[in-house]
Amino acid sequence: MSITNNLVKLKNELPNNVTLVAVSKTKPLLDIQEAYDTGHRHFGENKIQEMVEKYEQLPKDIKWHMIGHVQRNKVKYMADFVHLIHGVDSFKLLKEINKQAIKSERIIDCLFQIKIAKEDSKFGMDKADVLNVISSEEFADLKAVNIKGLMGMATFTENESVIKEEFTYLKDTFEEFKELSKSNFNMEILSMGMSGDYQLAIECGSNMVRIGSTIFGERNYN
Repeated sequence: MSITNNLVKLKNELPNNVTLVAVSKTKPLLDIQEAYDTGHRHFGENKIQEMVEKYEQLPKDIKWHMIGHVQRNKVKYMADFVHLIHGVDSFKLLKEINKQAIKSERIIDCLFQIKIAKEDSKFGMDKADVLNVISSEEFADLKAVNIKGLMGMATFTENESVIKEEFTYLKDTFEEFKELSKSNFNMEILSMGMSGDYQLAIECGSNMVRIGSTIFGERNYN
């Protein structure tokens, strides 16, 4: 099936309240343009340099999502245009995003990445980290960032009960944090679920899924 057909089929399956982020990392401009031509606007990249290059060459109404691990020294390259940063995993990173957002005269929307997987390879904060951050005076002073929700990545496993437990934990944390709303901390987005587990993620309460290979086909990293 074509990218267009894959995307249309997938969108028809997703509930109306779920935002689809088409993960376009490593994919050529023509593939993204084809998805764009179906009316799709949300695309996700995991490397800032690659996202910047694509931003410069593709239509400017694309909403670019930074879904990978973010290095602080590269935030400045995307501050002018990034739509949503999913992987905020430290207060230091958040402060750098705020600094660069001020320079760009923007308020940048972000998600706190919560570590829900057992694997050491996954980044993220734990619940206590987030509580410490949002209760600090320093956080209250960050006027150029807006925490709009949480993101998490489940363990890479065939064991569905493990994945469900992790997703449920993230949804429960999301609901707890809703009670702690502040001017720059509002729980609206729960970003969890990828090509292999998005249906389970939606069952567990996700309202944003990050899907690549189901749309674009398998990646070739060679």
